[in-house]
Formats: sequence, structure tokens, C-alpha cells
Amino acid sequence: MATVGYARVSSVGQSLDVQLEKLKGCDKVFREKRSGVDVGRPALKRCLEFLREGDTLLVTKIDRLARSTSDLYRIVSSLADKSVQFKVIDDPSIDTTSRTGKLVMGILALIAEFENEIRRERQMDGIAKAKKRGVRFGRKPDLTPERVGEIRALREAGTTVPVIMRQTKLSKASIYRALGADKCPSLG
Repeated sequence: MATVGYARVSSVGQSLDVQLEKLKGCDKVFREKRSGVDVGRPALKRCLEFLREGDTLLVTKIDRLARSTSDLYRIVSSLADKSVQFKVIDDPSIDTTSRTGKLVMGILALIAEFENEIRRERQMDGIAKAKKRGVRFGRKPDLTPERVGEIRALREAGTTVPVIMRQTKLSKASIYRALGADKCPSLG
């Protein structure tokens, strides 16, 4: 049963010294200099992969670990699934080894769920408003009428399909679709 520390600062100019001093009793400490909003935090990933059943993850402050309540809950849930405990040095109420700490984590879980629901509602409202304004979602079509004309001109000039594919950076299916586009009113 190891005590594993995780220390993070947001920028290269900041120092990890204060956190490392608080984590000096840990068996192993993972450290990195990356923004918390950066989902690609390799040291955190290695830390979470390193932890085993019975271990304890220790951080100095909760914002060093997670970028949002939902992110925190996701991380702590994955720790719980592995039977790993979690403690925050500067906030003793966040300690999954105690009943009170588990209660605090339960409340954080509810807040995270609430935040996600609000975010989802706002997103759906935004999408509905955009659709009313005529905004179209999804990928823009590769085969515009201009591209179809270009492909047909190349083919009529005797250019082979593989050469057309290289020149236009379109797939074989798209090229053949363009060559048969007179049957398709949306491209005609």
C-alpha cells in the first residue's frame, strides 16, 4: 500500500517546490508543469495507471488534480473503482478514507451532475437557436458543383481516376460520384 503524490503547476515559470515539500512523505510523486485545462496531462495519466488497490493518492490542493467538478468526480470514481483512497492535504474534508470525506465526494458528484445537465441544456438551446437561423451542422460537402465540374473536365481531358484522386485529394468513391452526378439533382 503506497502513498502516491501528484503535483502540478500551470506554467513553466511556476515552481513545484511548495507542493513537493508537502508531498515529501509519499512513496512516489508524479509531477508536471501543464495547465489544468489541458486534458493531455501525461504525468497524471501515468499516476492514475500506477495506482493499485490499497494505495492512496495525495494532492496538496484539489485544483492541482482536476479542472472541474465533473473532472474531479470522474477521477475520484476511477480511483474508487480500483479501491484507491484519495486525500487533499490542504482540505482535510476531502478524504475518501473517512465517512465525512465520502459524504463530501457524494455532494461533489451531485454538483458535477448538476453542472453537466445545465451545460447540456445550454448546448441544446444553442443548437436549436442556430437551426432556427438556418445554420447547417456537419461536414461541408466535398463535392460542390464547382468541384464536380473540375473533376469532369479533368476526366474529359483524359486524366485517369487515380491522377484525379491525387490532384483533388478526394476518394475514388467521391470521384465516381462526381462523374455520375448528372443523375443526382443536388449536385447538378
